[in-house]
Amino acid sequence: MSFITAVWEGIKTTSIIEWLAVVSTIIYVILAAKRLILCWFFAFIGAAFFVYLCYIGDLYIESILQLFYVAMAVFGWFSWKKSEQENSNIKKWGLNNHLINILISGFVALALGYYFDEHTNQAHPYVDAFTTCYSLSATFMVARKILGNWIYWIVIDLVSIYLYAERDYNLTAVQYGLFTILAVFGFLAWRKEFNLQKV
Repeated sequence: MSFITAVWEGIKTTSIIEWLAVVSTIIYVILAAKRLILCWFFAFIGAAFFVYLCYIGDLYIESILQLFYVAMAVFGWFSWKKSEQENSNIKKWGLNNHLINILISGFVALALGYYFDEHTNQAHPYVDAFTTCYSLSATFMVARKILGNWIYWIVIDLVSIYLYAERDYNLTAVQYGLFTILAVFGFLAWRKEFNLQKV
């Protein structure tokens, strides 16, 4: 059976919960790329469904991440609401901020991966810890309208394709393939707007 056939067979047997999670999350990314505050509503719905899916798929770290997304959806909503009132622009981090973020997220990912590898039946603990830790900071960056968030998402999404495909969440793996493409367009859209702010 070819890879595409296997993915298609997996998609045909996808649960309604996974469909709702995937569709909500895709809508979130599209609306976030357009900087529409409604994105956070769909982020909340999609993350809530993924909390359950990741838990039953033995992706405990990812389940905790999705719970964080639920909270960040609320934070993001109020943060963007406030920035609408203040006419807040897209911001750009300097190299030092990115280095600090990469080092701290990487260290926490290693520690978390080690713990879950030693003490649980977590599937792919280090990969899951990597996507989780960097997703935390990338989500914060989206909420604060930091341009570089999209670069992080491109890497996270590519790794997530493997992570979800390994757990037979084929539709979710396809979703992350789409997210990778959307993250590229999101970066280009935000960069264009950032450059217009400087004119």
